[in-house]
Amino acid sequence: MTSSAEKIGSALGKAVKSTVAKWKEGEPAPVMYRTNLRDVPKVEGLKRDDGWVDMQVQFLIDKKTAGADHVVGWTVLKPGARHENHRHHNCDEFFIVLKGHGMIYTEHGDKPSVEGDVVYSPRGCWHGFNNTSNEDVVLVWGWMGAGSIEASGYEVHPEIHK
Repeated sequence: MTSSAEKIGSALGKAVKSTVAKWKEGEPAPVMYRTNLRDVPKVEGLKRDDGWVDMQVQFLIDKKTAGADHVVGWTVLKPGARHENHRHHNCDEFFIVLKGHGMIYTEHGDKPSVEGDVVYSPRGCWHGFNNTSNEDVVLVWGWMGAGSIEASGYEVHPEIHK
């Protein structure tokens, strides 16, 4: 059985190989992109009906800002905030719980998730996070294989948690 860390490493490895292959085909050499949390605006217009419940989301790296075919994001979930059960048809997702704890939505029901957890959801796998605690939860996360929410094939579960 492959661990979550091995799956994340494999997906990141594929992304690097793809970039190197393009570079060898004569495309311009890649240019580093750098930003800072303080300089990245929170995503506006995330709708509760689309599963984004009281979340503070920042897309730190994506197609628009860095020309990337992946997304690296930062999310703060205040107590009671959640990202409803959803999936991405076109990309894999991972997240790391940097602070706090709550419940993750899995194919086997809700499971506890705590600081230090690394969670990997391959494309098509239903997943989500619910801050059931009295403190903020901070997640760093990424989509591997899509540089925007539109490209990710985002779909909220038809029977979302209400």
